[in-house]
Amino acid sequence: MLQFKNKQIDTAIFDMDGTMFDTERLRFKTLSQASEELFDKPFTEAVLMGSLGLSATKAEELAKQHYGDAFPYAAIRRRADELELLHVRTHGVPIKPGLLPVLERLRRSGLKMAVATSSRRAIAEEYLINANIFKYFDLCVCGDEVTRGKPHPEIFLRAAEALNSLPEHSLMFEDSENGLRSAVDAGGVAILIEDIKAPAAEVAARAFARYSDLRGFLADLADSTPKMAMPAVTEPFPQAVNQLKAAIHGFGAMGGGYLAQVFSHWDGYTRPCEIIASTGNALLREAVNAFGKFSVRYGSLAFDQTIENMRVVDAADDAAVAGMYRDCEIVALCLPEQAIATQAGVIAQGLAQRHAAHGRALTVLVVLNKVGGAQFVREQVAAALALTVPAGDCEQILARTHFCETVVTRIVSKLTEEALMRQLRIKRDLYEKNVAALREAAVDHTGWGDDLADAQMEAITPIVNTLRDAGEPASALSPLHLILFHGETDMPLYAQRGGKLLEHLRQIDTVDDIGEIQTLKNRLWNGTHAIIAWYAALLGHPTIGHSMGDARVQLLLDHLLDVELAPALKAAFPAMESRLPEFIDTFRHRCAHAFKDPCVRVGRDPLRKLQRDERVLGSLAMARVQGIAAPGLAFGAALAVHYALHHADTADDAECLTIREIYAQRGELQDVLTWRGDYYGQPYPGLDAVVDAEEIAAVQWHFDRLQAEGEHYLAQPALVEVCAA
Repeated sequence: MLQFKNKQIDTAIFDMDGTMFDTERLRFKTLSQASEELFDKPFTEAVLMGSLGLSATKAEELAKQHYGDAFPYAAIRRRADELELLHVRTHGVPIKPGLLPVLERLRRSGLKMAVATSSRRAIAEEYLINANIFKYFDLCVCGDEVTRGKPHPEIFLRAAEALNSLPEHSLMFEDSENGLRSAVDAGGVAILIEDIKAPAAEVAARAFARYSDLRGFLADLADSTPKMAMPAVTEPFPQAVNQLKAAIHGFGAMGGGYLAQVFSHWDGYTRPCEIIASTGNALLREAVNAFGKFSVRYGSLAFDQTIENMRVVDAADDAAVAGMYRDCEIVALCLPEQAIATQAGVIAQGLAQRHAAHGRALTVLVVLNKVGGAQFVREQVAAALALTVPAGDCEQILARTHFCETVVTRIVSKLTEEALMRQLRIKRDLYEKNVAALREAAVDHTGWGDDLADAQMEAITPIVNTLRDAGEPASALSPLHLILFHGETDMPLYAQRGGKLLEHLRQIDTVDDIGEIQTLKNRLWNGTHAIIAWYAALLGHPTIGHSMGDARVQLLLDHLLDVELAPALKAAFPAMESRLPEFIDTFRHRCAHAFKDPCVRVGRDPLRKLQRDERVLGSLAMARVQGIAAPGLAFGAALAVHYALHHADTADDAECLTIREIYAQRGELQDVLTWRGDYYGQPYPGLDAVVDAEEIAAVQWHFDRLQAEGEHYLAQPALVEVCAA
């Protein structure tokens, strides 16, 4: 049972042509072609439009009124059926946008479902099977099975009766005037889905609800069906595939190892027909395209999750990247901050193409790990758009593009190219073994059709041979997984509330103030993670997970979380207090299992991690304002600079080199903390968050000890107590 706009609904009955399938235009074409072949004249538009929604008998009467009693309508209709079937068998049934998620939601809501079509059963069932939607319907009532066709209500009444339903509890979907009359007169809850010819105003007014397409109805239906709860990591993706596409601009660890999963879960009812991603890594691109899928490994669960329907394009192919913004329903932007300026023009190009093609709204998930990242991207794209389209178009495009601020709570790591190459070689060998095993175990098909009649044998042999030939490589490849990413198990992607699509995506948690979540993650996780990484790396630990076995590292982690950050965050942001325990527990669990999380990766980019109002220094300032002593955070800020100066594995790290150059000029810590200069080709805002003399002195004290005592100071078993003293 479904509550739809205050109506109790237990049944849904669908017209087929023009409502579920975009076949009315195809039907017009094949009827005209058949009429030219058999009558030397095409149908006039008046006859074609007048036939919409009519039974075959009524349509024949209309045609003979125009062309005379000798008009061979039955023969023309049979020939049109042949032409239409040929087109459908070659190109598939043209499905109306929004149909599949509508059917999935209705069926999952427990409704009984039927088709009520003027088409003959042979045609109707072939179309429903071809479109892979026959499974949704309990029964069909067809035009060759009723005495009186539309606009008479018989066909809808028979469908409702066959389902033991009352018309007043039945949604009845129609596109034509005759069909709508039939549904309304049957007493159903008539839903008008407009197609080629809108019904007369007085007829359309009788519909319970009216939509320009099924997507419009879907929006209301989604409000009447529950949003599914956050999925478990191991929960399978929806089996049903919709007609929408999603894109990932930047197929790195976060894009491939997390956003692809978010899109694959979609709303829990269906998933996109394709996920398109861009990368400049040719090896990664060709590997994914060869498999058509890839997997993410969750080591803590010993679980591999496969992302299907994937296609990866070259990040240098501007036309392909712009096409993602033109064609997809949602795009996740997962690029480094310094890359946004160079990509803004390509994004603007795609948005301009989208505006010219159909003008539909677009959601852009900005996954930038930067406070104000969505506004930053919007400004960059707006500037590029201003150079691309007229001012009026620019305003319309920006109004229809929702740049959404996000917060990611998962850590993902990507396989190295060496590991990927090794894996590809192994998979190739396994594939060849699988093929050989299949051939060795192949069944002898000699005489398989002896029990068939000659005509059956002749018809089915090429079909069976084609499927058998295709089945061998598919069977050999299907069990092989291409592992590209290692992921943690945190599921929610937090997003600023505002885009309607986001409210229905299962793995997205929309919030009123994304800034609070950003602050919580930024202060509680990002800064702490970096401090632990710098400390662990200087102590010689390869990964965060390994370092958790060191009592000194564990002591520092506990002190930062429990003694300094949690009390400071509670005092500064009381509204977030209820979320703190979950975030702290998640972070502890993550660190304990992060054996594939190298300290040098987490500790990279110390300049960025020391930015004003961010991570370490921002937390230090927050603690001071709340009157909470924070020697661990002061020690962490000092560690960042000491790490950049002394850790050998960072020779190729541009930020560590920059810190070394700044420090070499005067040898003063404060010069590093307040530096302003060129940063990845952009003016850097400086690190002058630490303006309080006491904070500078605290960081300086630890830095001087680190410089003077080095490993001896780092290796003390009770460093936190020393810090506090």
